[in-house]
Amino acid sequence: MDITVEVKDITSGVEVWVKGEIDAYTAPKLSETLYPLSKREGIVMIVDLTEVSYMDSTGLGVFVGLFKSVRAHNGVFTLVGLSERLQRLFDITGLADIIDIKSHAEGGVE
Repeated sequence: MDITVEVKDITSGVEVWVKGEIDAYTAPKLSETLYPLSKREGIVMIVDLTEVSYMDSTGLGVFVGLFKSVRAHNGVFTLVGLSERLQRLFDITGLADIIDIKSHAEGGVE
């Protein structure tokens, strides 16, 4: 499976739409696309995972790294549109307690 990462600049940062599967094969593309953006001072990064059908621990690692980088640069990192399966993955790993996760309806820049 392949992955598509679409990035749109917004006033306060970037909105990102990810489609496909996030695994050991596709995670490097996601990381290469988003990690440089995470270093922007004060960035607001919103990542929409509505069309992600599968994610393994490699994907979780990418999001932990992005979260840490965005926070280190005084930014805000939010995930939106997680399926029940992805939400459960973040819940059981405890990442849902540290990463801001919103439903698709709540997503977007306020």
